[in-house]
Amino acid sequence: MSKLKQLLDSVRSGDKAAFEVLYDDMKKPLFTIILRIVRDFALAEDILQELFIRIFLSPPESSVNPRAYMCRMARNLAIDSLRKRKQEKGLDDAEHQMWMPQDSLETKLDINNAIMELAERERMIVTLHINGGLKFREVAETMEIPLGTVLWAYKKAIGQLRKILGGVL
Repeated sequence: MSKLKQLLDSVRSGDKAAFEVLYDDMKKPLFTIILRIVRDFALAEDILQELFIRIFLSPPESSVNPRAYMCRMARNLAIDSLRKRKQEKGLDDAEHQMWMPQDSLETKLDINNAIMELAERERMIVTLHINGGLKFREVAETMEIPLGTVLWAYKKAIGQLRKILGGVL
């Protein structure tokens, strides 16, 4: 049984310490996924908090892949938030900030700017695979698109990123 499944089983039993470990293990990849979608640091923090409240109150069943489930949940909450926010006001006011766990600020900014130049679908595939840690099959399931499309879009996105970043990748 995977570490995440064990943690979720403990959370289902009411173990708050297991929830803290789960939060520490998953906050960065889930936050990155959310932030890439909403492009607003404060809003991403709020969505992440809502996500973990939902996970604490109703952990996924042990039969599902916990990482894929949480990534899909993060993606869906972020998209729902954007839809709701778009109805309330224009998204032009959103501050475009990005967070990525990299070594230097300059590298973060370069990669962030390059990723933001990708089309939305390619950006999401790269984010779910690299930051979310999902396998391509899981990315396909999460995004509800064929595996072949995911593989093609990922290869295309990496090629674009290499071109933008001058062959650094």
